[in-house]
Amino acid sequence: MHIEIPSNLPTNSTLPERKYDVFLSFRGKDTRKNFTGHLYSALDQKGIFTFKDNHRLEKGKVILLELFKAIEESRFALVVFSENYAFSTWCLDELVKIWECMKVMGQIVLPVFYNVSPSDVRNQTGSFEKAFAEHEQNFREDVEKVQRWRVAMTKIANLSGWHLQNREESKIIKGIVDEISCKLGPTFLNTNGNLVGMESRMKQMDPLLGMGLNDVRMLGICGMGGIGKTTFARSVFDKISYQFDGSSFLANVREVSMTQDLVALQQQLISQILIERNINIWDVYGGSIEIRRRLRHKRVLVILDDVDQLEQLQALAGMHDWFGLGSRVIITTRDKHLLVSHGVDNVHMVDELSHEEALQLFCWKAFRKGHPTDGYLELSLQMVSYDAGLPLALEVLGSFLFGRSKAEWKDALDRLKKVPDRTIFDILKISYDGLQELEKKIFLDVACFFKGRDKDEIREILDSCDFHPDIGISVLIDKCIITLSNNSLCMHDLIQYMGREIVRQECPEKPGQRSRLWLSDDIQRLLTKNEGTEAVEGIILDFPAYKELKLNAKSFSRMNSLRLLKIKDASLCQSLQYLSDELRLLNWHGYPLRSLPSNFQHNKLFELNMCYSHIKQLWKGVEHLNQLTIINLSHSTYLTETPDFTGASNLKRLIFDGCTSLSFVHPSIGLLKKLILLNLKDCKQLRSLRAKIEWESLEVLILSGCSKLGKLPEDLGRAVSLKNLDLGGTAISQPPFSIVLLKNLEQLSFHGCKGEPRKFWSSLSSLFRLFSRANPESMGLRKVQFPLILASYHH
Repeated sequence: MHIEIPSNLPTNSTLPERKYDVFLSFRGKDTRKNFTGHLYSALDQKGIFTFKDNHRLEKGKVILLELFKAIEESRFALVVFSENYAFSTWCLDELVKIWECMKVMGQIVLPVFYNVSPSDVRNQTGSFEKAFAEHEQNFREDVEKVQRWRVAMTKIANLSGWHLQNREESKIIKGIVDEISCKLGPTFLNTNGNLVGMESRMKQMDPLLGMGLNDVRMLGICGMGGIGKTTFARSVFDKISYQFDGSSFLANVREVSMTQDLVALQQQLISQILIERNINIWDVYGGSIEIRRRLRHKRVLVILDDVDQLEQLQALAGMHDWFGLGSRVIITTRDKHLLVSHGVDNVHMVDELSHEEALQLFCWKAFRKGHPTDGYLELSLQMVSYDAGLPLALEVLGSFLFGRSKAEWKDALDRLKKVPDRTIFDILKISYDGLQELEKKIFLDVACFFKGRDKDEIREILDSCDFHPDIGISVLIDKCIITLSNNSLCMHDLIQYMGREIVRQECPEKPGQRSRLWLSDDIQRLLTKNEGTEAVEGIILDFPAYKELKLNAKSFSRMNSLRLLKIKDASLCQSLQYLSDELRLLNWHGYPLRSLPSNFQHNKLFELNMCYSHIKQLWKGVEHLNQLTIINLSHSTYLTETPDFTGASNLKRLIFDGCTSLSFVHPSIGLLKKLILLNLKDCKQLRSLRAKIEWESLEVLILSGCSKLGKLPEDLGRAVSLKNLDLGGTAISQPPFSIVLLKNLEQLSFHGCKGEPRKFWSSLSSLFRLFSRANPESMGLRKVQFPLILASYHH
């Protein structure tokens, strides 16, 4: 029957640092080849460091002194009392030393009674009486020695322990091992730096583990590279592994799979759990069968670290029923979809460290303590801001800066802003290397140009480039490379640095031979010195460093792969002869010429954005522009007329706000069935909109400030989706009869109409009354909408 260890004995937290977990005291001739041998193997299998016999003793040392030292350096002492135990003076000397260590050092002592009665041991009767009779005869001149042996034996035999009583040895051994494992508890590798932030993560993980439940669970630990998944998994392993029949931590599954094969990992898994060296597996299929056959009745803990392929999971932890009840399988990966595909029960997403945690981890590496050295606080905060809570970066850079001067710190920080640390870069780039080609293109576009932008807006641009962004963005999110926040595409700063460094390395010395450019200096050099090549796919300059760029028009002549162009206030030394036919985005704020190049093929263009341009006319005749969705020429004061939109049937947004010279809008504008927004605000020369209306999708029509516009299209009511109609500041005095058909209209504004607002309002009211008499069934709708329209009326 198992006897509980007294709860008042010292626990692991109160013991001094020891070399051994357990000192095993036994009589070799009685138990070495059976009970004690099996007990030692079970302890060793659990990772409990056990001293047994003198096989660990250093040669040339006095054996008894070394034994005593080993006892002192052990947290536990296991004493196996057997029939001939007391006949050994070595065992009795060990016993006295163990008793002293228990009294003085708080050592935990556990007696095991192997085929002997505890009362015989306590009272020295039976075989123990015979043994002590011999000792008293042999040590007549040292009676005190024998007495010390007797006292120690009596005291230790009175402690709670285990009595076999002809019970099954394997169950007793399991009970002993479990009890010691529980008392030892988790053993962490390092309490100074590696485990910063681990306590909060453990609290989140505990409910997912469900250690009190007897089910089989597969759990995922997921996050970007360098976020600390492996360290976290190690901590979980150290904390709970002692509670299982066997455990295995398979590190670097991705890397091992590349250098070896899955058979080697299958062999390692079984070997670690069963403590067997000669595991013969011939192929992956046979290995899967072997894992299930050997482990399906065992309660095991399996950690599969850094998995990146579904076949790895299928080979190592294919199904829940491969493992016994109570088992836990934990998988770390950068790919959330991989976990979903395998059917894990729960996924824990690992977040970046908080600012306080990041500073603490960095300081442990940079100063070997939890806070900055005097004078280094500001530099430390700058470095932590750069690392943005990524444990990998904090550890690498902290270790690199240890012992260096402030000048070296400042220089290192300046260098990092230009070129990422190689170790960090290589680890983060693993995620990039695992992407398909189109996914790589999407990632580089977001990293270089679109971080923080609205997902739907960027999806349209990427779709126009034939990048299939719906699946591509989803994959990047699953692989923890990008994230979504309020529908914006986000990524960790170091991931962005990594992406931009990939582009820079395409040609470090010559920007014109890189695929993407975003820095003012690089773009200025490219466009003024005619260094562009066919390698350039994107030029986006959101924040120019120069008030005005004076471009060499020939700079674009060799950039025939250019997809994306966004520049601002750039003048040209001569006329522009060429723009790439591959352009999807053309955003040139302040475009200085009256027209686009005559040979420019617009057919792949998705967005044309040329605010404050000198454009007078976009194109002549009908151009087939099926990809074109947005035209924004606001404040282009030289524009006199819009082009024929017949070949641009997919336009959704047209913005001519502030085009003060615009006097003619081509009638084909009314045929744009997908148009959502039409903004003609302050087009002061516009007198009419002569168009047959087929605006099925139009929601916003802004005509405010068109001071010479006196009439709306008679069939405006066909714009059935119209919600916002702004007629303020126009010359319109009579609304068309069809306006009453705008059943979705939410806001109508005619503030400042030159055509007498009261007359307009009176006409509108008359139309509504007339319509309601002819269509009484619609009155309920009008009673709701009429106040909304009234609310927008301004005197």
